[in-house]
Amino acid sequence: MNVTLKTPVKGNYKKIIAAFDRDLFEALKPPTGEMEIITFTGSQKGDIVHLRFIKPFKAEWISDIVEDDMTDDKAWFVDVGRNIPWPLGSWTHRHIVEKIDDTHSMIIDDMTFTGKNAFLTLLLKPAIFIGFYPRKKIYKTYFDALYLSGQTV
Repeated sequence: MNVTLKTPVKGNYKKIIAAFDRDLFEALKPPTGEMEIITFTGSQKGDIVHLRFIKPFKAEWISDIVEDDMTDDKAWFVDVGRNIPWPLGSWTHRHIVEKIDDTHSMIIDDMTFTGKNAFLTLLLKPAIFIGFYPRKKIYKTYFDALYLSGQTV
């Protein structure tokens, strides 16, 4: 199953991808519930993201960054779930930043996943969409602020 969200933001795609750091990750925390970032080593191949969900449910999530690259018109990194909470069976998240022009980019969250069975996979699609949709506003606010401050020109 797949969920893809696209968000236009201000800033050069190379600067945007470089800003996928712990500060952005903190800003992207879900607004409801409680989550702790145990480990965030970065967004390059070999890095690890380890989260602990505390509320509304307890769970550990560990993803490995398995790929990162950049071309003349886009940059990306890919995280794959190593230890993911039930009901997920698999998780791959492609974080892509495409160049629109020199001062605008498109952030694409391309998530491919399965549940522990076909029924759970179907139930997960709307839950993942709803869970990740708030990122669109967060990305716009976060990168607009950086752009205005001159940090992502």
